[in-house]
Amino acid sequence: MRNLLWWCLMVVQMLFLLDFSNGESPYRFYNWNITYGDIYPLGVKQQGILINGQFPGPPIESVTNDNVIVNVFNSLDEPFLLSWNGIQQRRNSWQDGVYGTNCPIPPGQNSTYNLQVKDQIGSFFYFPSLAMHKAAGGYGGIKIDSRPLIPVPFPPPAGEYTILVGDWFKQNHTDLKAILDGGNDLPFPDGLLMNGRGSNGLTFTVDQGRTYRFRISNVALTTAINFRIQGHKMVLVEAEGTHTLQNIYESLDIHLGQSYSVLVTMDQPGQDYYIVASTRFTSPVLTTTTILHYSNSAGSVSGPAPGGPTIEIDWSLNQARSIRQNLTASGPRPNPQGSYHYGLVNTTRTIRLASSAPMINGKQRFAVNSVSFIPADTPLKLADYFKIPGVFNLGSISDNPTGGGGYLQTSVMAADFRAYVEVVFENPEDIVQSWHIDGHIFFVVGMDGGQWSPASRLNYNLRDGISRCTIQVYPRSWTALYMPLDNVGMWNIRSANWAHQYLGQQFYLRVYSPANSWRDEYPIPKGALLCGRASGRRTRPL
Repeated sequence: MRNLLWWCLMVVQMLFLLDFSNGESPYRFYNWNITYGDIYPLGVKQQGILINGQFPGPPIESVTNDNVIVNVFNSLDEPFLLSWNGIQQRRNSWQDGVYGTNCPIPPGQNSTYNLQVKDQIGSFFYFPSLAMHKAAGGYGGIKIDSRPLIPVPFPPPAGEYTILVGDWFKQNHTDLKAILDGGNDLPFPDGLLMNGRGSNGLTFTVDQGRTYRFRISNVALTTAINFRIQGHKMVLVEAEGTHTLQNIYESLDIHLGQSYSVLVTMDQPGQDYYIVASTRFTSPVLTTTTILHYSNSAGSVSGPAPGGPTIEIDWSLNQARSIRQNLTASGPRPNPQGSYHYGLVNTTRTIRLASSAPMINGKQRFAVNSVSFIPADTPLKLADYFKIPGVFNLGSISDNPTGGGGYLQTSVMAADFRAYVEVVFENPEDIVQSWHIDGHIFFVVGMDGGQWSPASRLNYNLRDGISRCTIQVYPRSWTALYMPLDNVGMWNIRSANWAHQYLGQQFYLRVYSPANSWRDEYPIPKGALLCGRASGRRTRPL
């Protein structure tokens, strides 16, 4: 009888799992109205970009494979786009939300994003991708939890907090755009914000003895930050969708566009403590604080906020090398995330990308392999789909640095679906750079000072390098990646320094499959906005 009952329970469980695996993933719906509104993040009245009246915007909370439907109504007096930093848009670059793939949403109109967070977990953020809108707000956090059946390599925390840290300017975003359009770089920021507030503008309440998860993203325009919590250690557990080795840090460098999760145990006496963010590699150093409040606090914060590193490059480089994959942890799928032996796969191509800051036509520009990107009159993805000639040329950016002067071009690099490439970012300048690649994750195999050469491969980490979507490159240094091109589409590769991106330090990677199949790429959405030379065409046959 006991055996029969056991078999019945097993059959019921198998049927449940079969139904769960075959059923359509859940849907989560968001309706957002984009407006201007008065904000006072640094005590000065400014015109901010609000989402449903909020700055920062509403969080997106989802679970692996969920379908996230975001209907965006643009109530601004200018076109608007949202992009989803770190969301891979599997087979679906139509939803990427940058001008190379999408027409902007005109004033007074709406557009719907259909995002499936396919085979992803982790901490990310969204932001406005046109012009300098990001300098006015419009950003928010994205959280993707693991499915209930997939084990997570740490106990459930008592609570979670998302912290969006970024530099801020008191000037309006239109004024900042005018500065860049005039051929000048941006001035130094006026301050730092945490979740849209200046110093001590927020309080995070915790219970003594419990452990909490903090999801931290650098949403800044121009500066890396260092993050720390007074009197507390941070256990790093996730970097942009990858479970990490659970190293302990007193402070953590978070470069432009990067996101991390840390666990913090409230093991100090019951009082209030500073949460601190400060700029890295800048002079002067900007600092902002907020309050960690123990629910049994017997006293408020006192004394100065704890200091952190400032301009130390070697300290940051050594910390970056310590961030590794947790090879025994499950990722978004049941198999361990480390079972993909990226270091044993032969690369089929090496792409070396050197940054520069040329003056072109008497104006400051920024470039990759001498090419300073200029937007076309039609989104590149639409031009490619409708086979519209004259919008861009494949091969308009080289695989290697040219060593020549900078020039303007709508740069698009051709690549084959399922290729496995080595990408080397080379930084000959005296600033720290940060690079983001849409639609993909990559494995960080090496970073070091000096000039990269084939001999640099001898020191690559081919076992447990972190996989992520945004990576820093230190001054007069290089960073090398291995990247599977497993996602068909037109994908933006850009500097995460938004002023540099705006002034040309970006290009598009066209990952192409000759098979016209839904297996490789979804068809153009029926409701896709059409503009430029694609205006008047049809998304589907009659």
